[in-house]
Amino acid sequence: MIILPVPGVYRPQADTRLLVQALLDAPLRPGERVLDAFTGSGAVAIRAAAAGAGHVTAVDISRRAAVSARLNAYLHRRRVQVVRRDITEFARGKRFDVVVANPPYVPSPGAPPTTGPERAWDGGPDGRVLLDRFCRALPDLLDHQGYGLIVHSEVCGSESTVRMLREGGLKAAVVVRQRIAFGPVMNARARWLESAGLVEPGQQHEEVVVIRADRTRP
Repeated sequence: MIILPVPGVYRPQADTRLLVQALLDAPLRPGERVLDAFTGSGAVAIRAAAAGAGHVTAVDISRRAAVSARLNAYLHRRRVQVVRRDITEFARGKRFDVVVANPPYVPSPGAPPTTGPERAWDGGPDGRVLLDRFCRALPDLLDHQGYGLIVHSEVCGSESTVRMLREGGLKAAVVVRQRIAFGPVMNARARWLESAGLVEPGQQHEEVVVIRADRTRP
């Protein structure tokens, strides 16, 4: 599937592909309501629609990302509702059968930016500023027997994500692990990551994980 992100929008990479595969392996049941948080180019939302989801909502705070997701949904002739809004504000009081997320998780020297393309990947000093917000919000986004899938780098701590989700009442575990070479952002930031103690000296690979969280309580 060819995805055409507009300039300034995160281009689908290995983490996007892992999230899509985890969604298809779950499996996604026909007719389910799917929320794609931090949609970026809309790649995951479009695959969910193609796999038979009943209703797909793609949310991103970036104007460029919303434009990109709408464009790609149109080009692939898939019905996707695209909303430009902060995910935690948009989803308040709403429930979904499946929630997928590829949040900004790359550690950055400062707070996550509010403008510019870096907003798609910068996650603050430990990479968890937006990830933690989403983990706290996920239990309220899932309908009974619904599940969430979150992808991120081990650099920002998969154990922390699993713990937060379990503290929120969800059954959570890592379901996919894959070691990949650093991409352009991680390579450019390698020295800072080393100085911050987030990667080993000379490290050029990272483990990317997909974490599944199930809501088992009404």
